[in-house]
Amino acid sequence: MPAVTHSAIDATDATDAIVVGAGPTGLLLAGDLAAAGVRTVLLERRSQESNLTRAFAVHARTLEVLDARGLAERLLSTGYFVKDVRLFRGAVIDLGRLPTRFPGVLMTPQYHVEGLLEERAATVGAELRRGARCTGLRQDADGVSVDVTGDDGTTGTLRARYVVGTDGVRSTVRQAIGMPFPGRAVLDSVMLADVRLDASPGEVPAFRGGPAGFSFVVPFGDGWFRVIAWRRGTALPTEAPVDMEELKDVTRAVFGTDFGIRDARWTSRFHSDERQVPAYRDGRVLLAGDAAHVHSPAGGLGMNAGLQDAANLGWKLAAVLRGDAEEALLDSYHAERHPVGEQVLKVSGAIVRAVLAESPVVRGLRGTAGAALRFGPLAGFAGGRVAMTVSGLGIAYPAPPGSHPLVGRRAPDLPLAEEGPGRPVRLYEALRAGEFVRVVPRGFGLDAGPGPGLRVTRADAGRTMLLVRPDGYVGEAEEVPLGWVDGGVVDPRPRATVSPGPGPGPRDVAAPR
Repeated sequence: MPAVTHSAIDATDATDAIVVGAGPTGLLLAGDLAAAGVRTVLLERRSQESNLTRAFAVHARTLEVLDARGLAERLLSTGYFVKDVRLFRGAVIDLGRLPTRFPGVLMTPQYHVEGLLEERAATVGAELRRGARCTGLRQDADGVSVDVTGDDGTTGTLRARYVVGTDGVRSTVRQAIGMPFPGRAVLDSVMLADVRLDASPGEVPAFRGGPAGFSFVVPFGDGWFRVIAWRRGTALPTEAPVDMEELKDVTRAVFGTDFGIRDARWTSRFHSDERQVPAYRDGRVLLAGDAAHVHSPAGGLGMNAGLQDAANLGWKLAAVLRGDAEEALLDSYHAERHPVGEQVLKVSGAIVRAVLAESPVVRGLRGTAGAALRFGPLAGFAGGRVAMTVSGLGIAYPAPPGSHPLVGRRAPDLPLAEEGPGRPVRLYEALRAGEFVRVVPRGFGLDAGPGPGLRVTRADAGRTMLLVRPDGYVGEAEEVPLGWVDGGVVDPRPRATVSPGPGPGPRDVAAPR
């Protein structure tokens, strides 16, 4: 496990990167940075690991991100995998036909995700310091000084070239740089409980809303169920205890039964806001996950958005810190991920507003939309687009005019024609090296010219040559003419490139998107 410190930080302590907050986003980011050779310290105010959880849904794109780190299969064994999501009566999002190795959504407690990511971060050399609370910071032209208070009351300062705040909705890092967090409250006093049930719901996951409020029931696969419930008009503070009878009442009101809720092992309340910072970067300080954007729990998108923030930022920050890229590359983090955060707010907000609609007209339209998604002519088209959006597979980043259509899009997990022990047989296995991966057509020859990154050969008949970024998105693409394959000698560097900033130098990668 990572080194754990419970005392003050020495005033002379210095490192390359500090990540503040050891939730899923911070753990993935710290692991990526350390794996890339960056000295990384992860500060966590909690002295001990938590077995409590709010997030539980791991969508397909996030499973691909974890697959590129060798973690997906292990995580799948911890939960319950489902292939459709029911938003409201009659509305079903079919995830089973998604173009991925993971056509569905994994229901598993957040602590399983954190456990795997912490183990990986330790293995690659990230240093986790528990009981170390960030109380403020100051940045200058050369770096950032972070004030830290240990859980024993002692204080000190830790110095780094860059700091990333992944410390949640009440982010100290965000407040320290004076970054606004505009938005509004959506739901007050949402109840959470992990419980046993006498009878399992017929739907997985089960979600109902009505005049009384809503209730959501999902299995964790180990006999425990998460129940999320909200009663319309409730305005209790977050510290108010959860009344199990109230939880049962709301569940009965919308489902017609409370499924025999009993034996709660954990309960909590939270307020749900819709907020997003205007900028994900302020000089040498960056924000990710809930420190940058928060939204309603509808759709289970929050943890996924944060993990994908980390995957986008990690390779860019590592390239800058190693001297392989100019600092301007970091601006592409905001340019690519801020619009995704906006989309998540819109999607989750639309879902929760549809579920809670009181107007008979809106409820009628909601029913019509549900029928269309499930049975009507829009089932394939609209349902497919919604599934791609909710799963994260449909996320694409901007590309300049004239680029190949694949530039900025998620790379599919192509089969590879590699031979020999330890050679990857899929693209996402090749991405586990943490490098750019150049995918060339069969017969093209791996040594036919210069170019950055690990070089692999497609096993299919496709003639598209790709340069895939470490986060699994296409940075460059080009269609190779038939005459260039099977022995042709050409310069294999794709012409359709994206260069949002100055090139990174020695690795000959023009800051590909």
